[in-house]
Amino acid sequence: MTKPIRPKRLRRCQLSVPGSSEKMIAKAAGLGVDYIFLDLEDAVAPAQKKEARRNIVSALNTLDFGRSVRCVRINDTATRFCYGDIIEVVEGAGSKLDLIMVPKVLDADDVLFVDKLLSQLEKDLELRNRIGLECLIEEVEGMMNIEHIAASTPRLEALIFGMGDYSASQGISVKALAGSSGYPGDIWHYQRQRLAIACKAYGLDPVDGPFADIKNPEAYREECRRAMTLGLVGKWAIHPSQIEIAQEVFSPSKIEVDRARAMKAAFEEATKKGLGAIMFDGKMIDIASLRIVNNIIERANLIGM
Repeated sequence: MTKPIRPKRLRRCQLSVPGSSEKMIAKAAGLGVDYIFLDLEDAVAPAQKKEARRNIVSALNTLDFGRSVRCVRINDTATRFCYGDIIEVVEGAGSKLDLIMVPKVLDADDVLFVDKLLSQLEKDLELRNRIGLECLIEEVEGMMNIEHIAASTPRLEALIFGMGDYSASQGISVKALAGSSGYPGDIWHYQRQRLAIACKAYGLDPVDGPFADIKNPEAYREECRRAMTLGLVGKWAIHPSQIEIAQEVFSPSKIEVDRARAMKAAFEEATKKGLGAIMFDGKMIDIASLRIVNNIIERANLIGM
């Protein structure tokens, strides 16, 4: 299976910002976070959604977001707001937009609807940039159909596990969102694992969703660590205080990066001599080891380490 070539973006932390708050958007633009998504969905009341669109268009056109990836979370495809979100934001600021995030995706048809509408807008507006897509897996139907969603379109770049709505969909206790469910282990292990596997199979980035208890940074750090261990590349932040933790946990340490570069150099030198495996720091390394090393180096390069 040939995977489409997709842009390489940092997603160690995805900061959620209500599109209805000009003040919060302006503050977020200067935080230096990897990724900002301006929200038109859950963070915005129905009566404020059209005004929030205008706020977002204005912000994208006037604010300097620095190196942060710029994304807009639209309302889901079953709502009356979805098509208007896409058209108004793209017509107003499409050249300044990197991604659109689609919530409550149930199957590949939801993704293809947005994909086709974006394709029409890009052609009509003669946009030079292609706007990417990310999808939230936050319903049991979406989790069941995750492979079809992951394979739906080359425009898709990432899948995100949205444990808030997913809890309601599966009937899980709200205590699980704060990490205090009493479940013996990680209650989200299966969902994170399945999402990570689907993403890796189709060349997408797997991302973990929000952690509600902003006054418990150590629990947030643990949730980041659990997601990172399974291969997820980042986690949401619903408050600026969570940014530093996420970006630290989802970054390799300097020691790891230096060791990875040294290991790769040693292996490449051995390959020139016709060797398929060598000893490095007392351990045997081969081509399988090099794949892990290359993942670390690629991530370090993206971060700028």
